[in-house]
Amino acid sequence: MRVILALNAGSSTLKLAVYCVTGDTVSGGEPAETVTGYTLLATGLADRIGPQGSLSLTSAEGQALPVAPGPVTSHAEAMARGIAALRRDWPEAEVVAIGHRVVHGGADHSAPAEITESLIADLERLTPLAPLHQPQNIAGIRAAQAAFPGVPQVAVFDTAFHRSHPWVNDTFALPRDLYARGVRRYGFHGLSYEYITGALARMAPHLHAGRVVVAHLGSGASMCAIQDGRSVASTMGFSALDGLPMGTRCGQLDPGVVLYLMQSEGMSAEAVAALLYQQSGLLGLSGLSNDMRVLEASARPEAAQAIDYFVFRIQRELGGMAAAMGGIDALVFCGGIGENSRMIRARVCERAGWMGIEIDHARNARNDLVISSDLARTTVMVIPTVEAEVIVRAALALLEARRPQARSTRH
Repeated sequence: MRVILALNAGSSTLKLAVYCVTGDTVSGGEPAETVTGYTLLATGLADRIGPQGSLSLTSAEGQALPVAPGPVTSHAEAMARGIAALRRDWPEAEVVAIGHRVVHGGADHSAPAEITESLIADLERLTPLAPLHQPQNIAGIRAAQAAFPGVPQVAVFDTAFHRSHPWVNDTFALPRDLYARGVRRYGFHGLSYEYITGALARMAPHLHAGRVVVAHLGSGASMCAIQDGRSVASTMGFSALDGLPMGTRCGQLDPGVVLYLMQSEGMSAEAVAALLYQQSGLLGLSGLSNDMRVLEASARPEAAQAIDYFVFRIQRELGGMAAAMGGIDALVFCGGIGENSRMIRARVCERAGWMGIEIDHARNARNDLVISSDLARTTVMVIPTVEAEVIVRAALALLEARRPQARSTRH
């Protein structure tokens, strides 16, 4: 049995998905001449990696799988334990490819790319643009290389989906040479947006061909305007700080605030970075938590104010995304908050009637696929995003690209 690993390494997490490649195999266990698809075998999550880190594995049927006890202190250890469980439960499994989510691909990577030392060096140079994520993405790659030497690996970039932006949505009003040197709007959460776009093409092709705003709401949050299946605007820009407020990130901020903090408050660049990336957002506003579930359950006025601000910024950016397309045909919620918080969805939509948005509260309470009312001009949907599927498809494409080389080696 040939399997593909899809890895998504965060600052203190590692998400693992194991897919079985379906298709005919030739003798000797060599790659199939044709691949018909993939089937999920199991998923894993290493959470709070460090002294309190834990690892859980779940089969595709939803059953918990046993893992070795003890704290998970590194991404490499999480990888090793997950693979040990895989080999125990599926001893016949052969890992034939590994795909990685990489947050930042810069201006030069508009499609998945096979991982080489040269590519890793490129990714390391982009670390200042995504300091919370890029180092862990690279750590995940290194851990996989150590565990599976010689197995082809592919990087799938969160920024790639947005390379179709028109110039006016790709630049800042700065001297033009800075744009040429990479200071531009990149956009993020591209794997999620690609998955949602593909799901719409299958489920509602008339909406896929129209003007869609996707709201990826979670610990990281952004919105994307997608017209005819292509990204035309995003709330995130040069870094993953811009746009909506997030769990611990500030979202949109007047750059003059940064100048003030450094020039008048005497804060160092490192201190400002820690403030904007780790101490702001819902956590900073509430003084309580970065978790929307905690805030919704709290009676503290600061928690309510943090939610108010989150909702207001989504409503404001929703109007901007629709304006970028000259209208809107559908709004899609995804991400941990977007998929699960009926309250946030209802509040976002309650002041959007002027855009033709009207939700059916019973459908919203049930988390239906379509939560808009029958009379609404704009369709509102809830689609759970599965970034791992985007990764596994890129890994399959890599295997297909390498197949002629494999045949020539055999002959």
